[in-house]
Amino acid sequence: MTTTNEKSSITDGNSFKPAFIDSFKKLAPQHAIKNPVMAVVWLGTVLTAVATIAGWTTSGFGWSVTLILLATVLFANFAEAVAEARGRGQAASLRRARKDLVARRLDKSGKESTVPGAELRPGDLVVVEEGQLVPADGEIVEGMATINEAAVTGESAPVLREAGTDRSGVIGGTKVLSDRIVVRVTAEPGASFLDRMISLVEGSNRQKTPNEIALGIVLAVMTLTFLIVVVTLPFISGFVNVEINIVLLVALLVCLIPTTIGGLLPAIGIAGMNRALKANVLAKSGKAVEVAGDVDVLLLDKTGTITYGDRQATAFYALAGVDATQLRQAALLASLADPTPEGKSIVKLAREKGEKLVDPEHAHFLPFTAQTRMSGVDLPGNRVIRKGAMDAIVKHVQALNGHVLAELEVRVHDVARKGATPLVVSDGHHVLGVIELSDVIKRGIKERFARLREMGVKTVMITGDNKLTAASIAADAGVDDYIAEATPEDKLARIRAEQAGGRLVAMVGDGTNDAPALAQADVGLAMNSGTQAAKEAGNMVDLDSDPAKLLAVVEIGKQQLITRGALTTFSLANDVSKYFAILPALFASAIPSMAALNVMNLSSPSSAVLSALIFNAFIIPALIPLALRGVRFKPASATQLLRNNMLIYGVGGVVLPFIAIKLIDMILSALFHI
Repeated sequence: MTTTNEKSSITDGNSFKPAFIDSFKKLAPQHAIKNPVMAVVWLGTVLTAVATIAGWTTSGFGWSVTLILLATVLFANFAEAVAEARGRGQAASLRRARKDLVARRLDKSGKESTVPGAELRPGDLVVVEEGQLVPADGEIVEGMATINEAAVTGESAPVLREAGTDRSGVIGGTKVLSDRIVVRVTAEPGASFLDRMISLVEGSNRQKTPNEIALGIVLAVMTLTFLIVVVTLPFISGFVNVEINIVLLVALLVCLIPTTIGGLLPAIGIAGMNRALKANVLAKSGKAVEVAGDVDVLLLDKTGTITYGDRQATAFYALAGVDATQLRQAALLASLADPTPEGKSIVKLAREKGEKLVDPEHAHFLPFTAQTRMSGVDLPGNRVIRKGAMDAIVKHVQALNGHVLAELEVRVHDVARKGATPLVVSDGHHVLGVIELSDVIKRGIKERFARLREMGVKTVMITGDNKLTAASIAADAGVDDYIAEATPEDKLARIRAEQAGGRLVAMVGDGTNDAPALAQADVGLAMNSGTQAAKEAGNMVDLDSDPAKLLAVVEIGKQQLITRGALTTFSLANDVSKYFAILPALFASAIPSMAALNVMNLSSPSSAVLSALIFNAFIIPALIPLALRGVRFKPASATQLLRNNMLIYGVGGVVLPFIAIKLIDMILSALFHI
């Protein structure tokens, strides 16, 4: 889409200004209460302000603490607002795509009437011609057309949509570039694909993920625990004749609770969906992105995902006693009317081998069908030429009382072992030989599967090819397993079997027959070019219609999980140094032995409190870029990831605050002589 390449810097004025304003709007109680950690900080801000006005503490110190706490809340709000502002920028371009849509609706008699796109209902038929915008989501029921989907995908290259195929779905707001189509509307007003995208990228429909909810509960429990500790602290200190200022208690509470991760948690969740959208993947919920990071098994179609999908004729193998020219000429004739890339490549290869292109008179061409599994041509003089799968051609020849040489099976197996697809050619009741069709494996796919294996993800290739061909391609591509001669039922059965074993499964699909499996999978990535049924069944839609995108989605999900874990580790670790700053400030004057805890040798109790609070506030905006961009992800085992996480963000989370708080203390002491 048009916004995915925009600058991501938080200093970009287009996102900074609305985010800054929203930071103050989010101070409203109804929003603040959604984040228990920051709600406590917000209440502490109010309490310190009241205490300062009432004269319960020195004015300068009280207002300093109040302003720092207010800044802490605003910085947390700003982190969330920046992520949401990016979504609003993306939503603006989508709104332009659906603005002022007009439809040419057909009534039951076929008469046209012009109506606003908002009045269309599911089941309505509309006509769209060259130069017009598709008024609503739907399925083409008549005709075919090239369509510009740049308003949705950001890609300028047109796509072909045709009735009765797996590429019949159209999206409201896209533009028809050629021909005429009749579309049956499938979406209610306000519930179209664009409407859902707008709502999702703005964050208004963002559901918290299971891990985010679990972490939120942990943070709330920790906050409540520390709140109880701080509330009871004055009663305990009374036994040792220590009077604790209420402002110091609030400061202690804020430094005890995990404010850093509490402030960044919403932004991390929103940023995960935004990163998916930047890759042109629409996640229907943040849960889909996160689950992708926990996936154990990937089911991928061979064609278009592992291979380029356009099989090309690469060789002819004539059987014993058959002239190679006879085989090539028969293959050429059988492919003249074959519009598929395979058929055209056979004609091309035969001509390159010296065969002349002739147009036979009174020929009757038979197209390929799934039932016959072969195609060919009937020529005058009862000459019947066929090409197709071995078993189909063998049955055809035997029905004509022909004889099949044992050599045929050897030739077919030789081709299949190389990972190619064998097509058998017959002329009448004679089998002439085999055509080799090669499907090229995508560059770099083997390395990507190796990366997934390092993450502990098992890859399963799904193909309609025979077992020998499937085994060869699986070995070359580096997948862990394969399903040969697969049917839609086979996909669904495999998904259920994996899930029954406690594993999370992801798959990709684009056709109506893929819908049950997409719905069953934990992560279902539907192609934007596919049918409406597939897009409704999946919980993600790839706007680029690139089946290999599922591999990137898994990495995005892993990155989101690692980012949340890393920042949580850092947040909890940097609380350690804040304890050493605050606790001596509370008790050192009454209990001299507590001065031993002042390992940072801070200037004064007031300076210690303010330094800890300033660090606590400013670490949130400092980490916003990391929360939005995500922690850099490298495939590794869970043990390696945990070790790296603890070393970098655990140890770093302990060391950095000691240094920063000491520097802040030195600055405060030099400037204000605190």
